[in-house]
Amino acid sequence: MTGQRPITPVVNYECQVGENPLWNERDGRVYWVDIDTGRLFRARHDTLEHQCFYTGDVVGGFTFQADGSLLLFEADRISVLDPESGARRELRSGIDPDMKRFNDVIADPEGRVFAGTIGQTDQSGGLYRVDLDGSIRCLFKDTGCANGMGFSSDQSRFFWTCSTTRRIYAFDYDRSRGELANRRVVYEAHPSEGLPDGLAVDERDDLWSARWDGGSVLRISPDGRMLERIEFPVKRVSSVAFGGPERDTLYVTTAGAGWDGPGDDGTLYRMPAGVRGRPEFRSRIGS
Repeated sequence: MTGQRPITPVVNYECQVGENPLWNERDGRVYWVDIDTGRLFRARHDTLEHQCFYTGDVVGGFTFQADGSLLLFEADRISVLDPESGARRELRSGIDPDMKRFNDVIADPEGRVFAGTIGQTDQSGGLYRVDLDGSIRCLFKDTGCANGMGFSSDQSRFFWTCSTTRRIYAFDYDRSRGELANRRVVYEAHPSEGLPDGLAVDERDDLWSARWDGGSVLRISPDGRMLERIEFPVKRVSSVAFGGPERDTLYVTTAGAGWDGPGDDGTLYRMPAGVRGRPEFRSRIGS
């Protein structure tokens, strides 16, 4: 089913690769990044007042830490950023010579972080887990481009996107140990859909999956049925996040500024979701 929803542009910073939208319930703003330029942005939900508050090196993704700082996953290192002062300190570097950079990341209920990478080849990307003490464990490789992730409402399942194979997988998730097991395919995208990219999970455990080069967001049931396709006015839809006081607004990042051909954009959009999203967890790395 193709959905008809009012889609509103919030602001266009002409992002080359706008990504990682994340709602901050503490200040009522949505945050996002332009990966290639290392710019971080935020916009108020109520007034749409917005700003670019940081520019640095490449940032593949970030999480909010419990203390209010941002944990930045850069090209090949992890750093902590104070969003108000701009002070940044490096935690780890030289993590994997086979990676081009970090990509999507997500904090788990205990404050660990699952971090995907884009590999130098389709065989060298992977998924990593960063534990509370800052140690890093490679969970698996040979994935090419690791992408959007989320947890089920009962925290028994972990969803993970592999853009290279166009598949969304589910794992059994052990919260106490942060372990993943029993990988199985939930959804395999047809090439006509574009590449599955960023992902968010709603309170019904439906998966909202962005489509790079597919100009849309798909809503998929947890058992893999495509429930809705929401068309966007741009080609490269990169990621999604639920935000707003009730978490019932879907914020959507796009990419393309400086790319060739029609469909270039880089705008942050939003739309009413008609359902509440799952709250995101905060990381506690090094705390």
